[in-house]
Amino acid sequence: MIAVSQDLSRRYPVPLEASVQESVFHHPSFPDFQVLDSGAAEKLERIGDIVLRRPDPQALWSRRQPEKVWNAADLTFVRESDRGGRWEARKGAHKIALSAEPEWQVRYRDAAFIVRPTPFKHIGLFPEQAANWELVADLRESFGTARPRLLNLFGYTGAASVLAARAGYEVTHVDASKTSIQWTRDNAAASGLAADALRVMVDDALAFARRDVRRKARYNVVLLDPPHYGRGPKGEVWQFEEHITPLIEAVRDILEERALVVLSTYAIGCSPLTFRNLLSELGGGDIESGELALPEGDGARLLPCGFCARFRRGIA
Repeated sequence: MIAVSQDLSRRYPVPLEASVQESVFHHPSFPDFQVLDSGAAEKLERIGDIVLRRPDPQALWSRRQPEKVWNAADLTFVRESDRGGRWEARKGAHKIALSAEPEWQVRYRDAAFIVRPTPFKHIGLFPEQAANWELVADLRESFGTARPRLLNLFGYTGAASVLAARAGYEVTHVDASKTSIQWTRDNAAASGLAADALRVMVDDALAFARRDVRRKARYNVVLLDPPHYGRGPKGEVWQFEEHITPLIEAVRDILEERALVVLSTYAIGCSPLTFRNLLSELGGGDIESGELALPEGDGARLLPCGFCARFRRGIA
């Protein structure tokens, strides 16, 4: 809680907001995923039937499980450089983990997602985003239209897009990576969606949003999960600190009156209050900001997974 002192209130002629409450967004039930333990800059997770051990720089505390539990992981990520590493399967691991290119499916609600461990320690799924997946589904009926339009920028492998399409949204999915776009199509097919259920685009997020401003496109929902640094398909540079403000400006001009915008990030040196201030430039809406986190084991400890802010206008 941030309180405004009496001295500050006398100094400034324009009243400041009395308080800002940051929070941890509720993580919904996800039976196919669980954080088993964390600590010493690593996390231990069950994803489907496979247990993974991989780095997590946020987990600076002590582990609660003994080393033998950690050593029983089916796949362990071994860092080889600051650019990536490799996955090692233990002797006797699950047969999927022992394959040359491990791949399996997990389910969330009525969708299926393909897990593929990559040399960059990622697996094609960010389970902490389930908090936002649920929000989008819950608000489906609030927009007053048969098929609300949703734009997912930096859409990665499409979990949010697939779930939104299954919930009845008209979805446009944008990512700069051809690999991620194909992964999105694979996830859509695994979830039983028709080939044309998503409008899938390989493009630079900022360039796409600016073109949509010129095209006078409009969306009810815009999802933003940008990296700190990246490149578009034509070599366009994305730098969070330089480009997030112009992106928010473009998003402002493509929003319907009834609108939801979700901004989330990981490993970026900005606070939830920064995100609140950014989304306030969309104008005329309510904003909540805080952290995404995953409950560990019995839920007594939460693993931080990044900051998030949500803007709503004209909807409950």
